[in-house]
Amino acid sequence: MKAQPLPNELTEKSNSLWHDAWLRLIRNKAAVMGVIIILVFAFTAIFADKIAPHNPLEINARSSFLPAAWVKESATGKSGTTEFILGTDAIGRDVLSRLIYGARVSMVTGFVPVGIIVVIGTSIGMIAGYHGGRIDNIVMRITDVFYAFPDLLIYIILVATLRDTTVGQMFSGLLLLFIALAFVSWVSVARIVRGSVLSVREQEYIEAARAIGAPTWRIMMRHIFPNVLSELVVIIAFTVPRMIIVEAVLGYLGLGLRPTTNPEAIFISSWGSLMLEGQSAISAQPWLLLAPAICVGLVVLSFTFLGDGLRDALDPRMKNT
Repeated sequence: MKAQPLPNELTEKSNSLWHDAWLRLIRNKAAVMGVIIILVFAFTAIFADKIAPHNPLEINARSSFLPAAWVKESATGKSGTTEFILGTDAIGRDVLSRLIYGARVSMVTGFVPVGIIVVIGTSIGMIAGYHGGRIDNIVMRITDVFYAFPDLLIYIILVATLRDTTVGQMFSGLLLLFIALAFVSWVSVARIVRGSVLSVREQEYIEAARAIGAPTWRIMMRHIFPNVLSELVVIIAFTVPRMIIVEAVLGYLGLGLRPTTNPEAIFISSWGSLMLEGQSAISAQPWLLLAPAICVGLVVLSFTFLGDGLRDALDPRMKNT
């Protein structure tokens, strides 16, 4: 008797969770557009020294407050030129070049502190959730203390207090900025991870791993961590734009990147500091304020679209959509 062919559902190769999530993500047009914009800004940040048309530190006092290239006559009576597409600032520095170099600070500030936040928050959340009991109670009470502090106020206090110390002067003040951003921001990650671990630790395969004598670290890394990884990916996508906004706010308050005159410096300007300069010259050179504000908005919006896309793609309930 001739064997009957198996139904398509049985012959089709099953896809992994990550493969299914990837397929759903690339069907999300907003998320794909967000990824493209993020990659453009990342490329700009990496190759800023090759892309920038001028030296961002070059001063030309006779070309101060030039308007954008398409402006025939500004409030100061000057006309734009194609040599300076977005015009110049108060001392003749090219706005476009400083804007391009500012992408470095924003991208680095977005990813480095988030890496620190994820490592600290995930470690604390997994320890508290897995062990439970007294350890969980002590750790979460400490977490509640940090959670009670207003984030932005703590950032401002730390940066303002330590700005003139040795730590505050390292890497043009970026090291202190990273420490300040990670100081209290790990709390949200720890609480979310703890909740995920609490729902996973009583599963049968975890009990089986304990029964065969698997060490705690192995159970946490091989069996529990993969179950919280999808949530961490979404957390990262939403936390990065938050860090970029905070850096822009601190820069606007004069507490961000320290000014430098070193032509070999990697980090020369930030979007927040550009907005601070542009705020006092809004009538003479509006693009000094508008250009970095637009860049911050685009990056934040792109990460938000990506975060929404990842959240939908990694949701098991969206598998059949």
